[in-house]
Amino acid sequence: MAELFLQISISLDGFIEDQKGDIEWLTDNGSCYTARETRSFARSIGLIPRTTPVESPQSNGMAEAFVRTIKRDYARVSPRPDARAVVDQIPNWMAHYNHVHPHRALGYRSPREFIALNP
Repeated sequence: MAELFLQISISLDGFIEDQKGDIEWLTDNGSCYTARETRSFARSIGLIPRTTPVESPQSNGMAEAFVRTIKRDYARVSPRPDARAVVDQIPNWMAHYNHVHPHRALGYRSPREFIALNP
């Protein structure tokens, strides 16, 4: 697990610092997400760990929708010969997701387009 954390950290180097404002990492309350080591790692790379309220299907649904989108629109259609290749692609996937990818809840605009139109 520590090796995977290291790979993710190296891949995200510079990506998080380039973002404007705080970046919250929303997860459910599963033990793997609430583990001290996981939350400490998230903070070490500049994320603010957040968990959904207990028994809150709406906010848990947001986290699950995000994971489903990343799997469907990025991971399944990208070369992924090994875990390292996937981890290396995450910063580009996140940039595309935030700057280009249309979001139904935002009127089929990317988050950056939506923010620009709604200051």
